[in-house]
Amino acid sequence: MTKHLSIIIFLLLATVIVACASESPVATTATAPAATNPPPTEPASSPTPVVPTVVPVAQPVAGDDVMTVGDEGDTTVDTTSLDNVLSQQDSMALNEQEVADLLFMREEEKLAHDVYLTLYEQWGLRIFQNIANSELTHTEAIRTLLVRYDLADPALDRAVGVFANEGLQALYDQLVAQGSQSLVAALQVGATIEDLDIVDLQNAVARTDNADIVLVYENLMKGSRNHLRAFIATLQKQNGEYQPQYLDQAAYEAIISSPMERGK
Repeated sequence: MTKHLSIIIFLLLATVIVACASESPVATTATAPAATNPPPTEPASSPTPVVPTVVPVAQPVAGDDVMTVGDEGDTTVDTTSLDNVLSQQDSMALNEQEVADLLFMREEEKLAHDVYLTLYEQWGLRIFQNIANSELTHTEAIRTLLVRYDLADPALDRAVGVFANEGLQALYDQLVAQGSQSLVAALQVGATIEDLDIVDLQNAVARTDNADIVLVYENLMKGSRNHLRAFIATLQKQNGEYQPQYLDQAAYEAIISSPMERGK
């Protein structure tokens, strides 16, 4: 009996011990908590792309490659290149006004050459010689058109200072007299001639629809604008001033405030 009681007590104690052990916490190996990524942030908004402003570039005049521009603005027509360009242009019958304009512009370009050559001989300032040389190619450009249209040349075999057009003859005499008074006056004469030439060429362009004639006139206008810029720049160095005689003030200011136009 005692032996059985001892066995029962032993079994009860074992049961209690096992029960207590199952309620005890179990030791575990410590592990670092999983790193948590910070919540995603909204990506910084991309800057609005800047679209560059496209500034229109002035288109070169047709046949722009027939002109060369010197360091001081003297603008010369390459007559060989001009012949090549004109050979690709159609020619159309001329009306009386177009003929009159060509004959007049042939002598007006000669007037510019002759006045500048005369003033260079008097004052020895290089700008007169450089631009006189350029003007010789300008009047030759008009002569090219006269040949193309089989027109008589009013400047043929005429000496410096001699013109068929009486109005241009009187203007030549007047400008040479004026430019002989002083160097400043001579530079003002140069500006006056280019001022007049630009306006006369503009008017002649408006009176023709012949592409070959327009091509030549527009190139000569570019040359005259450059020559006007050159004369005004030189005049300012001499403390001289010029007021436009033919161009309106706005057009004049627009020309002299812009850089030299370049050719080939």
